[in-house]
Amino acid sequence: MALGSAIGTGLFYGSSAAIQAAGPAVLFAYMIGGAAVFIVMRAMGEMAVKHPVSGSFAHYASRYLGRFAGFITGWTFTFEMAIVAIADVTAFGVYMGFWFPDVATWIWVLAVVLLIAAINLMKVKVFGETEFWLAIVKVSAIIAMIGGGIALIIFGFNAPDAQTATGIDTLMAAGTLFPNGFIGLLLSFAVVMFAFGGIETIGITAGEADDPSRSVPAAINTVPWRILLFYVASLAVIMMLFDWRQIDGSASPFVQIFDALGIPAAAHVLNAVVITAAVSAINADTFGAGRMLFAMSAEGHAPKSFAKVSSNGVPWMTVLVMTFVLLVGVVLNALLPEKLFTIIASIATFATVWVWIMILASYLAMRRAEKKEAAAASQGPREYAVPGGSATAWIAMAFMVFIVVLLALSAETRVALYTGVAWLAILAVVYRFAVRGTSGDPSADGRERDSEAVSTGR
Repeated sequence: MALGSAIGTGLFYGSSAAIQAAGPAVLFAYMIGGAAVFIVMRAMGEMAVKHPVSGSFAHYASRYLGRFAGFITGWTFTFEMAIVAIADVTAFGVYMGFWFPDVATWIWVLAVVLLIAAINLMKVKVFGETEFWLAIVKVSAIIAMIGGGIALIIFGFNAPDAQTATGIDTLMAAGTLFPNGFIGLLLSFAVVMFAFGGIETIGITAGEADDPSRSVPAAINTVPWRILLFYVASLAVIMMLFDWRQIDGSASPFVQIFDALGIPAAAHVLNAVVITAAVSAINADTFGAGRMLFAMSAEGHAPKSFAKVSSNGVPWMTVLVMTFVLLVGVVLNALLPEKLFTIIASIATFATVWVWIMILASYLAMRRAEKKEAAAASQGPREYAVPGGSATAWIAMAFMVFIVVLLALSAETRVALYTGVAWLAILAVVYRFAVRGTSGDPSADGRERDSEAVSTGR
């Protein structure tokens, strides 16, 4: 599930904007950002192993920071998934334009929205199998692309109009790893962190996993090598194959590069792969948002209708809500086909980083509570813990706050701050007048909710 959401549009399409901003230095951005995200995932994993519940990190925010924090976290994650899904369907339309340039983008966007709605209304088992095979396709393709790219570099294959030989010479075509200076590296973080958005979906699945104490740590512990392989290695290879300065965002950089290398078959195969990746990401985003809304309805943080489950064990109302949101994406693609992706990506970055900050804040509050209550400290396994404990979590927290500040440096991403502040203000008003004082079990009093009661289909 985490692969489905995190390895998609941010890598296959959004990486073009990151490369344009930072050049080869974008590799450092992915490594630094990936390290911070790994700490966030370990913090969430430590909490999920102790308290496996559906909608986990919103539950932890309620438990350790208060109901309002849980409300903000749950709805902001839902907002994140909705915005990311709109970005994904936008990219899907761009990918289809590689084959059908004369067909309006919004037509393809509408088609994929209807497909995703149908998949998410099926049984969870069918959804899981679909997502598994979609993820297998894109993961296998990335590995094959890296292997094929390395072979092209070793055997000295060059593009017909290449000015430099493939390899380090092409990577260093601008004469430096930092062609746009340190500021270029900083600006790239807005898109880089967007690429990692959705990986926290691991926590959403904790309440439905058969053995979360085993499966959640196993998934999280693979994050570092996945980042090195899927992001750093793949982008390093494509920037050694083709002058990165010619990447223009008109298509996936993966497709554009192999097309420019005079290997049209490879370009078409990769375009099919990135389309598969987009469908996988939209699928995972819709699942994540739906399950969070379902969990929040049990908290009293969302309408009770979101807890309605179909005969297939699916919270169908949440699927319909996400489908409506994606249909809004269809309209936006018809009105703003050229500018939509950058705007949406920056807004999604704000929402993503905010959720990560709340995960870290919940973790730090949990550690403080355990220190105050010796009995609580002995409950649950401690063998799966954040490396470095609270000190590392504070460093990751400072980095995430820094990313939010960076959004103000560019006029294109500054809209994310305005939208983010407005979103939080709206949530505060809604909580004050519609949620505060209502009945529900926020678990802020420390009581454990039976995970079976909030697990979909159980």
